[in-house]
Amino acid sequence: MPPPPPAAFSRGRKRAAHVFDAALDDVELVAARASLARGRWAIVRALLAATRDDWDRRGHRVTVLAQEPSALAWARDWQLAEPESRCASVLVAHATVYRALQGKERAEAAREACRAAAVTAPEDPTPWLGLLILERSLGTEEDVVRLFDEVRARYPDHHHAHYLMIARLAERRADLGQDPLHEVYDFAGWAAEQAPADSPLAILPVVAHAERYRVLAAAGSEPADPVASGHWVGRRARQVMKAAFDWWLEWERDDHPRRHIDLNFLAHAKYCEGRSAEAAALFHRIGPYATPAPWSYPDRDPYRAFCTAREQALGTT
Repeated sequence: MPPPPPAAFSRGRKRAAHVFDAALDDVELVAARASLARGRWAIVRALLAATRDDWDRRGHRVTVLAQEPSALAWARDWQLAEPESRCASVLVAHATVYRALQGKERAEAAREACRAAAVTAPEDPTPWLGLLILERSLGTEEDVVRLFDEVRARYPDHHHAHYLMIARLAERRADLGQDPLHEVYDFAGWAAEQAPADSPLAILPVVAHAERYRVLAAAGSEPADPVASGHWVGRRARQVMKAAFDWWLEWERDDHPRRHIDLNFLAHAKYCEGRSAEAAALFHRIGPYATPAPWSYPDRDPYRAFCTAREQALGTT
């Protein structure tokens, strides 16, 4: 019997926060993660082997598996059993990255693990993605740009890497307020134009707009309620939202492993823009697979924000 579909939220004990499942709708990934938690890494090995050079899917699966609390211990056991395994090496690397971000491993140990994984698989962008995730939080801007270039040299359309780069660029010059010429918008527009016509990177200008709002709201130059902010209704914003929604209507990628992340950013934008009918269409496609970002921006309960927006867009309030 196949495993049940992943729950996007789970209700814990009283007052516990809702949990968002990073696996989204990848049922095979959910099953492999559960096996890894029980120390059965053979299913993980088969999953990653089957993913091959589908780099966006490989990155998605590795990052989700690496966040399992027992991932590092079991990945190290796997690596001891199969020291030549590239998949074991990259999982060790990513698991060490997430442990380092939690303060449970040294950052330098994570860097060393990622570099070792990169040596075993020079064509694979996933070890470099691990370094980019680490330095997005701990490194200098030069580190982030260099690592993004390493990922892009191996796979120019890497979805996760572009999201990380936009989040970091959006944090430049937070004190200057609204600036339609800010570099994050230029970068997002350039990346969308460089990508193939059917690439979900077409959504990047919307992501840039949301990330810049996060930064400005945290700095106090935008309201904490995004709907109350003019950030979403200016001429440039309307053009960005329309172009992204039109792309989705024509090219909807229901095969991309991170498509629900794109859909959440686009639904959030349409809701904030006041386009309820368009937002409703997107909420139908999202189904239960909500993501914390951008509903948490700037410092909100993402589950409550998502549910409120969905109910209002669908006319159920």
